[in-house]
Amino acid sequence: MVGARFEEAPGSMGVAMKTHDCGTLRPKDAGTAVKLAGWVQRRRDHGGLIFVDLRDRSGVVQVVVNPERVGPEVFARAERLRSEYVIMVEGEVVRRMPGMENPALATGEIEVVATALEILNEAATPPFPIDRPVDVEENLRLRYRYLDLRRPDLQRNLALRHRVTQAIRSYLDKQGFYEIETPMLTRSTPEGARDYLVPSRVNPGTFYALPQSPQLFKQLLMVSGFERYFQIARCFRDEDLRADRQPEFTQLDVEMSFVDENDVLSLIEGLIAHVFREALGVELAPPFRRITYQEAVDRYGSDKPDLRYDLPLVDVSSQVAGSGFRVFSDAVAKGGVVKGINAGPGKGGWSRREIDQLGEFAQQHGAKGLAWILYGQAEPRSPIAKFLSEEELKAVGEAMGASTGDLLLFVADTRAVANDVLGRLRRLLAEKLGLIPSGTYEFCWIVDWPLLEWDDESGRYHAMHHPFTSPNPEDLELLETAPEKVRARAYDLVLNGYELGGGSIRIHQRELQTRLFRVLGIDEEAAQNKFGFLLEAFTYGAPPHGGIALGLDRLVMLMAGGESLRDVIAFPKTQRAMCLLTQAPAEVDPAQIRELRLRLDPEVAAFKQS
Repeated sequence: MVGARFEEAPGSMGVAMKTHDCGTLRPKDAGTAVKLAGWVQRRRDHGGLIFVDLRDRSGVVQVVVNPERVGPEVFARAERLRSEYVIMVEGEVVRRMPGMENPALATGEIEVVATALEILNEAATPPFPIDRPVDVEENLRLRYRYLDLRRPDLQRNLALRHRVTQAIRSYLDKQGFYEIETPMLTRSTPEGARDYLVPSRVNPGTFYALPQSPQLFKQLLMVSGFERYFQIARCFRDEDLRADRQPEFTQLDVEMSFVDENDVLSLIEGLIAHVFREALGVELAPPFRRITYQEAVDRYGSDKPDLRYDLPLVDVSSQVAGSGFRVFSDAVAKGGVVKGINAGPGKGGWSRREIDQLGEFAQQHGAKGLAWILYGQAEPRSPIAKFLSEEELKAVGEAMGASTGDLLLFVADTRAVANDVLGRLRRLLAEKLGLIPSGTYEFCWIVDWPLLEWDDESGRYHAMHHPFTSPNPEDLELLETAPEKVRARAYDLVLNGYELGGGSIRIHQRELQTRLFRVLGIDEEAAQNKFGFLLEAFTYGAPPHGGIALGLDRLVMLMAGGESLRDVIAFPKTQRAMCLLTQAPAEVDPAQIRELRLRLDPEVAAFKQS
């Protein structure tokens, strides 16, 4: 270094570039000689003194370059500094003059008076500011992700992710779990989404699949006698994307032998409480609330209800079944329901335009219409009020807890449509009315799921979770005669309206697994072809077992207060499953295609040209 020399640190194998991290310096360090290295966040020239905000991952500290302390050569070097230059500084920590402190910085009570400075690397002008929050088009951020990741909020998010994973490992290790890896190249099995396929060069015409989850392998580990397994597992699903979904994602995978539902739920409650305490300093209060699947969809219109606010859905079918309003009475007569939600008084009252907008929203999501009643002091105001008797209006109001100024909204349709539309409306109203508190975490378990659901398109039953979920023993006699009535030994963990993950007690007996396959339309040959190794393992003394998988990305997103998984993943994909940084997926050398014995469909070339 020209103009100054950094001394070699004791025990090092070269020049020590750092003795301290920038963001860790405090008034107690005053008088200490330090060596710092990092990025120039800002440079300011104030009357012959140059002030440099120096940043590393720990934070920012102000460096003062005084020509009387460093000499003209080093000062000239400081004058050249620009945003994102990488530099090394030697100097002394001093307290700032009274009144010159910066409360916005953790290091704001001190500064470093430079005695030496070296430019380690220059930097081009970044395509967007890094030192402050800005409204930058996301594709640009992803194109320059290595710069985006320098921003303080993403640095905090990934630091939080690190603390979360370390807390998980620490807790589960103390609970007697082994961390065991499972294969990334495996067999394609039906998991509910498309597989990412990997062609085999050694075995032409055959394919591996990237795992959608380690489901079968973790069950095999229980057959193997490990009893308590976990893995922070990479998983892959080729499906349509959204803000809280990625084609490759990370989940916490847990499996246990000789347990029932309460054992799994209690373990996870303890784990989550530990993670929030260690990573956020937040104390939770297990046990978490348990809600049946049917109660969740009937009361909240969703199997992942946000419990930070109430706004329940209310069934008023019995109050309006014989009314003169045919939309209501006909819906009930056909086996449907009339359900409503009390939107409350609103902010400053509800205008007709606002009510019409709510009606448009309901229709966009499948409702034929949205009826409404605005409760007044004298009498309710509504286009449908004239079709309802005074007794019916009173009964509806009482059922929905209506007060003066409240807006009551109704959907008359099948139970499924009414629940879904009002569930979406419930979320919209909570946002409009400012009912969602910040910084709160409301967990709940959704239990007593249906084991199966009927799919009209395929004309057969599908597993609500996966085909290895154990039926409730009390409902086994209904498995072939009334499959839709069979409850599953399944459970989902929900936080603030997001599904964090789900699990179940598994089937561990070959006979029962074969019965369920038959109900799902998987004959013996198909079952043997896809799952023969699992069925065979069950014949060698498989223990009762169960577990859960939690979305790590989604958990960290909610803990960070974010709204997109891309803000807690270092190198995420876009909604078209592209990496804008590396431009993946990309074409490969034709020789690689030939080596795999593959031939591209001519339509692919036409698609690329379009």
